[in-house]
Amino acid sequence: MIAVKDTMLNNVLGNFKIDQKNYQFQDINQGYINDTYLVLDQNGPLYILQRVNHNVFKDIKGLMGNIANAFSYLIDTEYTPIALLKTQAGDPYFEEKEKGFWRLMTYINNTTAYDNATDVNIAYEAGKVVGKFHQLLAKAPLDNYVDTIPQFHDLSLREDQFNASLKSAKPEKLEIAKSAISFAKDTLEKLKVIDNSKLPQRICHNDTKLNNILFSKESNKALCLIDLDTIMKGYFYYDFGDAIRTVANQAIEDEQDHRKITFDRLLFEAFVDGLGANGPFLHHEELNTLAWGAVFMPFIHGLRALTDYLNDNIYYKVSYENQNLDRCLSLFHFTNKALQEVDYMDQVIKKKLTPLN
Repeated sequence: MIAVKDTMLNNVLGNFKIDQKNYQFQDINQGYINDTYLVLDQNGPLYILQRVNHNVFKDIKGLMGNIANAFSYLIDTEYTPIALLKTQAGDPYFEEKEKGFWRLMTYINNTTAYDNATDVNIAYEAGKVVGKFHQLLAKAPLDNYVDTIPQFHDLSLREDQFNASLKSAKPEKLEIAKSAISFAKDTLEKLKVIDNSKLPQRICHNDTKLNNILFSKESNKALCLIDLDTIMKGYFYYDFGDAIRTVANQAIEDEQDHRKITFDRLLFEAFVDGLGANGPFLHHEELNTLAWGAVFMPFIHGLRALTDYLNDNIYYKVSYENQNLDRCLSLFHFTNKALQEVDYMDQVIKKKLTPLN
């Protein structure tokens, strides 16, 4: 079976402008959406090969255009670049009619990623690289980016989808998830305090969980962000809140023992210090939303997981029936902790970050 898979993947690589030989492959299973492989030869890792899930991402051309555009700006002495390898036809991706859409990217040697911050240095470096990412992309014209998933973090849309799932869900699932459903309804009302109309749009990563940041194994310095499928227009509190849910929390995303779920103030402050190390780049109105962003992002991920659970797991990959519900409950537990820290977070942000205006 492995030999068959390797043969198939080598056939895919034959469509890219790289040395044509037999490569080996190693599965990378961190993501929920795409199929990802590390490409190796006898000397070690060389590339990252991905099959993009076109059931989730409908506009592959627009998605790949976003990534190629962003990569052209994400080059700096404080940011390690990644490049797309072109196909034999000169395209940034290869379309295989039966097996989907493939892309090939450069591999950064001697790197690692963390699911959670284990110390303040990791949290600080995460904040610093997220800030640098936004500083570099502030120069990129917004009009050059399409919405790869329209209304990705739109609370009204996610609320409508959630309400629709309540009407169609099996009675036993509604009973099992009743506490999560109640929390979702209460929190949806609280989050309507956020007013996007006062905020500038930015090019956002939109999925800045900690394991989408590469770190140097030697120095533990954060090098760059990976998995840019969701890069598109958004608001900075999206990326801030998405990072905080994995930086300040020591538990895995679908942790069933909620006693392990934390809001670590030292790690939170270290992340904010890292953002501040880039100098001012956020407007006053943006700073006012960041604390609520740390509530909004774990909640909206939890709401999507709950909706998918009620819809019989049609979006996220799951390894057991109730995994989406476990994700939801874990994310909602952290959301509740973040709700209790809003005033504290706001004070830290105002103290440590200087606005542009």
